[in-house]
Amino acid sequence: MRREGNIKDTRRFERRRVNVKYIFSNLGRYLRPYAALFVLVFFASLAGTALSLVGPRLCGLAIDRIKMDGTTDMSEIWRYAAVLAGVYILSGALTYLSSLGMSWVSRCVVKRIRADIFKKLMSLPVSYFDTRQAGDIISVLSYDLDTLGESLSNDTMMVLTSAVTIVGSLVMMLVTAPVLVLVFAVTIPLSALFTWWLTKKVQPLFRRRSSKLGELNGFVEEVIAGHRTTKAYNCEEDMIARFEVKNRQAAEAYTVAENYGTISGPSVNFMNNLSLALISVFGAILFMNGVIPSVGDIASFVLYSRKFSGPINEIANVLSEFQSALAAAERAFRVFEEQSEPADAQGAEELTDVRGDVEIEHLSFSYVPGVPVIKDFSLTAHSGDVIAIVGHTGAGKTTIVNLLMRFYDAQSGTICIDGKDITKVTRASLRRSFTMVLQDTWLFSGSIFQNVAYGDPAATREDVERVCRAAKIHSFVSKLPQGYDTLLTDNAINISKGQKQLLTIARAMLSRSPMLILDEATSNVDTRTEQHIQQAMENLMRGRTCFVIAHRLSTIRHAKCIIVMEHGDVVEQGTHEELLARRGHYYNLYNAQFDSGE
Repeated sequence: MRREGNIKDTRRFERRRVNVKYIFSNLGRYLRPYAALFVLVFFASLAGTALSLVGPRLCGLAIDRIKMDGTTDMSEIWRYAAVLAGVYILSGALTYLSSLGMSWVSRCVVKRIRADIFKKLMSLPVSYFDTRQAGDIISVLSYDLDTLGESLSNDTMMVLTSAVTIVGSLVMMLVTAPVLVLVFAVTIPLSALFTWWLTKKVQPLFRRRSSKLGELNGFVEEVIAGHRTTKAYNCEEDMIARFEVKNRQAAEAYTVAENYGTISGPSVNFMNNLSLALISVFGAILFMNGVIPSVGDIASFVLYSRKFSGPINEIANVLSEFQSALAAAERAFRVFEEQSEPADAQGAEELTDVRGDVEIEHLSFSYVPGVPVIKDFSLTAHSGDVIAIVGHTGAGKTTIVNLLMRFYDAQSGTICIDGKDITKVTRASLRRSFTMVLQDTWLFSGSIFQNVAYGDPAATREDVERVCRAAKIHSFVSKLPQGYDTLLTDNAINISKGQKQLLTIARAMLSRSPMLILDEATSNVDTRTEQHIQQAMENLMRGRTCFVIAHRLSTIRHAKCIIVMEHGDVVEQGTHEELLARRGHYYNLYNAQFDSGE
């Protein structure tokens, strides 16, 4: 249901027009530190553009030096040619330097935006990631920001210099032959109206294109992560069919956006060619009637008209890219509007010298309003107690962990650690008080030593080897070519799931936190290995308040208290022997596993 609500929000987002003011106000914050360089780059580009506007005038003057009676002074024409070459070389050099400068500014801006978005992502609550595909989030950091960077580097300077060229060419045309400028009184309004209409049309289309590409990336990321499951269930054809749907939607969104985006170039080009034809015809007529004094003026005017209409055509051609960049920028900047994890309560204190006494009173929680997951849950755990939580899938076991760690906050009820309400202590100190070993193992790109030492940055090589021996993973690591310096990449695909889980257990053994959460911590380990590390697990749990979510009920027989949950309610509570004697829910769960050979 949360995913469905997110999809509806995405569709509404696609239909809205791009908020240009919002984008440029955000972009301005990142451009401000480079304002001096940006101005320098702009003036260099402006100087290059201004020099290029001298060219047509020099061409006209050179043409006027040609005499029909054969007395043409070629040396004077060569001088004009030399000056013209120098002007264009200097203009090209300035344009090249401005492009380099703008490219550097673009890289710096995108680098800062990417860093700030990543920092923002780290501040967002778990609920944000629970309702979005990982591929869609990655798409913002990669595709969207790359698109924005390309547009900043290329399109922005092109639009600015084009605007200068248009204004400069218009001024020179008014100086050269003002009457011919009337031709543009017809073609320019047509181009402007067409461009305005097309801009309104394509903005939502390019936003939808970015959104569909993000969805496609998210789907591919999910399928690749679960490719073994796909093969195990022979669902390749089903995944291909679902991919085809996503791919078709992305391709259709891309095609529709590009179709409308590419209309502008040929259409504006046609209008420009029409204006050139009209200038040539009317210019010849005006020259023959003596209104325009020289052929050189007509030649200069024609060249200026090309410089005038050329940038308009270029702007029209990059319209689609510019709209795509705006849509991408808005998707990126919208991340900053997401609500960060709430700040600690005013006056929140640090949890120090934690004993590990936990008291939960009348706790109620729901992810979706009106759909309770935990209902009036109460529990008392003293320091060193082992509390096991069992129940069917969806009973609310992992939700208890989320609430203990304040990944989510309950709608009602309280959780106290050593008598302190966890909503009145800092999240950092609360989470430092726990060590977690989850069913979904996470190892980062780095050496085995670095991954295990993640549990204690001050750990030595001897400390790491000690806990790895206890976790029964040392012999495997020792046989690797680089031993503990072996690099794990791409979520450690070069080792098995069981080995990854043993490494995370070893990591937890390094932690000195007084409370421990084991969420199906040995689910990927075979029964024999689990028996071998049982002593290590007992050492890990000794002296700590432990919350154990377990599927294998045989592993929690010695828990001080076993809580049986069903649809968010605690239906039974007691020791292993007490619960078996009641012959209730736990008795049925235990016998079901025993009968099935688990």
